[in-house]
Amino acid sequence: MSGKRVYFFGDGKADGHAGMKNLLGGKGANLAEMVSLGVPVPPGFTVTTEQCIEFQDTKGLSDALKQDVREILGKVEAVMGQKFADPADPLLFSVRSGARVSMPGMMDTVLNLGLNDQTVEGLAAKSGNERFAFDSYRRLVQMYGDVVMGAEAHQFEHAIDEIKAKRGVKLDTELSVDDLKELIATFKGIVKAETGQDFPTDPYEQLWGGIQAVFESWFANRAIEYRRIHHIPGDWGTAVNVQAMVFGNMGANSATGVAFTRDPSSGENLFYGEFLIDAQGEDVVAGTRTPQQINNAGRDGLPPGNEAKDLPTLEEAMPEAYKALDDIRLRLEKHYKNMQDVEFTIQDGRLWMLQTRHGKRTGVAAIRIAAEMQAEGLVTKDEALLLVEPDHLDQMLHDQIDPDAQIEVLGVGLPASPGAGQGEVVFTAEDAVAVAETGRKVLLVRRETSPEDIAGMNVAQGILTSR
Repeated sequence: MSGKRVYFFGDGKADGHAGMKNLLGGKGANLAEMVSLGVPVPPGFTVTTEQCIEFQDTKGLSDALKQDVREILGKVEAVMGQKFADPADPLLFSVRSGARVSMPGMMDTVLNLGLNDQTVEGLAAKSGNERFAFDSYRRLVQMYGDVVMGAEAHQFEHAIDEIKAKRGVKLDTELSVDDLKELIATFKGIVKAETGQDFPTDPYEQLWGGIQAVFESWFANRAIEYRRIHHIPGDWGTAVNVQAMVFGNMGANSATGVAFTRDPSSGENLFYGEFLIDAQGEDVVAGTRTPQQINNAGRDGLPPGNEAKDLPTLEEAMPEAYKALDDIRLRLEKHYKNMQDVEFTIQDGRLWMLQTRHGKRTGVAAIRIAAEMQAEGLVTKDEALLLVEPDHLDQMLHDQIDPDAQIEVLGVGLPASPGAGQGEVVFTAEDAVAVAETGRKVLLVRRETSPEDIAGMNVAQGILTSR
């Protein structure tokens, strides 16, 4: 045991570093490293992987851990100049999981922890933006109800669609403050009906619930299945990252996005990513709004008919923030000697980095990135060879569709598998497993995949999603 349960990061100082992935998880170790590099990271703390295993043994968060968290909260409050649970000017937090290896199937992020009927009024008054405050509260009840308490996600989506239809609007951003207040009440009703429990209004109860939910997600069936497939030991545990909130949904001068320091499909040395103005992180990956490209080069490369071709890029909409992001991209690649996958938020024009990690890439991209990084002097020849994994070489040997073949196209979607797949079309993960067990090949076709589909994805020859 390390002896320390919680590690602080922020304001240019960090208790941890990149070499502590086993204890702090990949996300926590890299947050600490970015802080030490002088990259703008919202302050916060990481609860260690050891505490996850202890939680499994004791089935609860220890009083000692809660005390350590309360102490370190004070350090974050000092950096931010705000207090957690303060009704006049509340400091809010995000809670994210972070195992030592990137692992789909872990707990989804929960944002805006600390909001309740009192603190939301303080946030509205302090920000001068009532709509932003109640939108943040709506998101918390929705995410916490789904991710932490286990209410069905589609119930919340159905409620949003219903109120938008009633008001005759298309986008969430077109809902008024009164609409959002109505949604919050509806969401609280959904939580009560689905779980038998009230949505917790005590900010500390929300915090403990969020940390506990991350630990519990390590032992969830979908995470266990992923570990079995990828030979990841169960006693590694996951860390928890609790970070001061910065907001991409504060209006037209705020945004959130995800990006790769190079194109993960082709390997081209092109900053590649997507963002949304006036949005929070889950909006970018949810598929409910068309994401915009971060730069003009990315938009120019989109196929005809793609909606994002007509939308402004980050380079155009917020040139100063884009320039800062591009500079950080180069610094991170130089430091980590690898292509990075980053998440960022722009709050009122100010850029914050939320995560960096080695980016996943195709086999074609891996070989190109390794060769070009060596040619650029970023890595040695030996380091370049280690950037190409056995799986990447395997991908290069996959079946391909002959580019000169005459083919009849039945439908178009987003490919999620390298190479070409061939088999019977099935529409659920359960059907994929059942058909594959009879020895027949299957293609899994879904509107979108989720971590619950992991078993079906594993047996499919190919996966196709419509969004």
